[in-house]
Amino acid sequence: MIIFKMYQPFFEINNWTHVITSGKDWLIILTLILMECLLSVDNAVVLAAQTQVLPTKLEKEKSLLYGLWGAYLFRFIIIGIGTYLIRFWEIKLVGSVYLFYLCFKFFYKQHHPEKVKAKHKHHSQHKNKKHVFSLFWRTVISIELMDIVFSIDSVLAALAIAENPVIVLIGGMIGILCMRGVAEIIIRLMEHIPELEPMAYILIGIIALKLLLNLPPLEFEIPNSIFALIVFGILGITVLFHFWRIKKHGPKHF
Repeated sequence: MIIFKMYQPFFEINNWTHVITSGKDWLIILTLILMECLLSVDNAVVLAAQTQVLPTKLEKEKSLLYGLWGAYLFRFIIIGIGTYLIRFWEIKLVGSVYLFYLCFKFFYKQHHPEKVKAKHKHHSQHKNKKHVFSLFWRTVISIELMDIVFSIDSVLAALAIAENPVIVLIGGMIGILCMRGVAEIIIRLMEHIPELEPMAYILIGIIALKLLLNLPPLEFEIPNSIFALIVFGILGITVLFHFWRIKKHGPKHF
């Protein structure tokens, strides 16, 4: 009965009609889209970095597409129980630890190539030990887990602005689509500017720290607008450094 009440507004045609035809509600939706984009800057960076393990451009784009539908499904489910999300700080903790792991793993590979090479050689000698899921589906699952972590703040902030869950759902879904667009842009830039890959993992470490500081008992929060400026500032500096290096030393093959 309680679950029915939570999700009832999503299945009321009159509610959808009122939202779609209301100029006031669309102003709120536009506000939520902008907020979703600001809140999801860090998510876009993480998604772009995660897809780099896939060998082809097609697989990278497909992983984001599949992750998009998973994000939509999760957002629908989670908005219905948004009032209880505040209890899920443990998810942020798990997400923070996982992001620290991604950051450490990348730079460990960069500084210990001989150990990584030996490990790959060892795995090649034990091909009978296979993963349950392919690399592609492991990447999609990883994307979904990160969406869950980053969606909590977005949903809570959106519910604080709009009480109608249909407004929150429309704003969130359009915002997620915009965020995926940002992730695809970062992926394409990574193909031409190799310095963006280590930059992405530095940002992942910063994002992990941001999540960790936001947990109790510290509960220290960096404003999302400021954090978005930090991310784009670091991105801009990295791009400028790339062109400066090319001008001074010539193109370098990685």
